[in-house]
Amino acid sequence: MRRLFVIAIVAISAVGCSETTIVVPVETPTNLIYELEPSGDPAAPAGLLLRWDGVTPENLSVYRVYSSADPPAGFGLRGETTSLTFHDVGRPDLEYFVAAVNIDGIEGPSSTSVVVDERLRLDDPNWLFGTSLDGAVHLAWADNAFATAPNGFKQYRVYSAPFSYSSEDCSVWGLEGTTVAPEFLVGVLQNGVPRCFGVSAESIEGWESLWAPVWLDTPRPDARNIVLFAGDVDLNNSGFRFFDDRNGDGTAQFDELGIVMAGNRSDIDFRLTRDLDQKFFIEPVRSGTGVRVYDTEPVADLTAIDIAPEGGYARLAVAALPQFGYVFEMDGGDQFARFGGLRLTHVGKEYVIFDWSYQTDPGNPELVAPFGRH
Repeated sequence: MRRLFVIAIVAISAVGCSETTIVVPVETPTNLIYELEPSGDPAAPAGLLLRWDGVTPENLSVYRVYSSADPPAGFGLRGETTSLTFHDVGRPDLEYFVAAVNIDGIEGPSSTSVVVDERLRLDDPNWLFGTSLDGAVHLAWADNAFATAPNGFKQYRVYSAPFSYSSEDCSVWGLEGTTVAPEFLVGVLQNGVPRCFGVSAESIEGWESLWAPVWLDTPRPDARNIVLFAGDVDLNNSGFRFFDDRNGDGTAQFDELGIVMAGNRSDIDFRLTRDLDQKFFIEPVRSGTGVRVYDTEPVADLTAIDIAPEGGYARLAVAALPQFGYVFEMDGGDQFARFGGLRLTHVGKEYVIFDWSYQTDPGNPELVAPFGRH
């Protein structure tokens, strides 16, 4: 409800003199705006911050902030402040306005009100996709929130949470960061530990959209540009093992990963051989180890080998072809398989150069996940 104010001129008469007192009108705050504080829950913002342009400070006593959850039913006093901002904690009311009170205690006209309109909420991203990296996960998502409302878009908010396979729980969410681009690199993660990821779009008013479908991912160790020789050229550098638990603690240390070994050993995962036509082959060796070609065509990068296929592994040698990807399924000795990825970057006359990745999480094919996959 708006109020009307009258500027009064009071004449005071006395014997032999007269005096006129002018009551200075109370100014009106202008340009009231609001900004919500996202919480991760689109239906429950953490709070609201009001800002406005003030009145002449010499005449000001305080600003009064009024709000209403149901404007036709009336407004109530929300609080007072001497600053040009007001922080309202918790779920905000529907409408707000501000009025100034002068040093004489007279409250002036109310500002133009602002309506906290949920219809300004942006569309949620249509999809979210992650790529497993060494100690990190690269996230990318649909940019439809910006595309449909570029003038109302502020940024994307990226969340993550630990995930437990036993309870399928990822409820302890935290904010990883914000970005205006439809991609984000989550770093400083522990390899072999699965995490859930979510992303929402935030409007310039602070409205947070619903989340894109949750994505589950697990960082894993990898390395680039490993040289492996054919066994008939250099036997001591023709075998490879993804993980060798030398100290028996069940965890993967740096010096236990990606080990080039002699090709005549029985405990390696595979060795590099050549036939009479000088063609290279990748041959599984260790018991319980199988290999398969990842795709029928070359893969652009090691990170393209993101999920180990569910089947098709064999203990037969496969041709080593440049730019092709390969996936290994290995017996972890604990009733859980381990998965490794391989991409050949170069196939020469005596050796090959490859990139590799290895998932340290038992049974996890992150290089099938329980949910959040596309």
